Amino acid sequence: MTQAPMQPDSPVLESSWQAKAQLFDYRQAANPIRAGLTEPLRYHQWGSELHQSGPTAVLPLDLSAELGCSGPATSPGLAAHFLRIQAGEGLKAAANATSSLFYVLQGAGDLHRGGQHLAWGAGDLFVLPAGETPLLEGHQDSVLYWVHDGPLLTHLGVEATLPRFEATHYPAVLLQRELDQLLADPTAARSNRLSLLLANSDLPESRTVTHTLWAMLGVVPPGAVQPPHRHQSVALDLIIDCDPGCYTLVGTELDGSGQIANPRRIDWQSGGAFITPPGHWHSHVNTSDRLARLLPIQDAGLHTYLRSLDIRFAGGLQIDM
Repeated sequence: MTQAPMQPDSPVLESSWQAKAQLFDYRQAANPIRAGLTEPLRYHQWGSELHQSGPTAVLPLDLSAELGCSGPATSPGLAAHFLRIQAGEGLKAAANATSSLFYVLQGAGDLHRGGQHLAWGAGDLFVLPAGETPLLEGHQDSVLYWVHDGPLLTHLGVEATLPRFEATHYPAVLLQRELDQLLADPTAARSNRLSLLLANSDLPESRTVTHTLWAMLGVVPPGAVQPPHRHQSVALDLIIDCDPGCYTLVGTELDGSGQIANPRRIDWQSGGAFITPPGHWHSHVNTSDRLARLLPIQDAGLHTYLRSLDIRFAGGLQIDM
């Protein structure tokens, strides 16, 4: 229960400079991440039915009411959306953000932005810095996944004005070629994750896709059980493709054998999305007969800069033969 602020021994002087001043006992304010104050980030997921039909629209994955912040927001620092664009129509992706990431789940079209043009298709990923609002035009019925850092800027009370990196395109053919090479490497099976981390040469220190965002194109082979890991960044996980039998186990503690204690199971759905809260252990599992693909987007670029990512691993990748 929150207690009233401590009162000083002498009367407080009448002054507008002191009108908002408060003092709390350390024990009452040292960890305000609890219900009623700074709301914890909880598990949540969205199915593909959200974007599989309907008119051209921006479909936010908005948890701002639960988080007690301005919306739309999917986490305290990031906002995720599905963009549905019908063939022959256009959609503006407007946000006060320093970083916007787009992944094309289906369809094809063009992007126009301040004299720049990009033709995009299924499996492509591209990132945009601060600047003019992009117009996305669909040549086919299209669905894109869009994540930006607008909620962070809203919290800071600032406007995005300075581009920190160049707009960058990661075509599907490039991503697939690199992923095939990784899967052919026999040493990769010993890693905690089978994945490609997307980076930008403008950001050599962080090796992240933008200065605030981190992106991983990952796969989970048939029969694979990925050992748990955790980090202090929030993960907004997009499931690109999977069969039934793929899921993530999540929890706050490990047991004596290095497995997640009392895990919660989040079942995957192709084209669906879910949240992994910061600091929670998570392990991806594929009990189906087909390789599954996922794309987690995190605010790990920011955490890397702050030196607060604190990523930890429970072990290497395990594959049932």
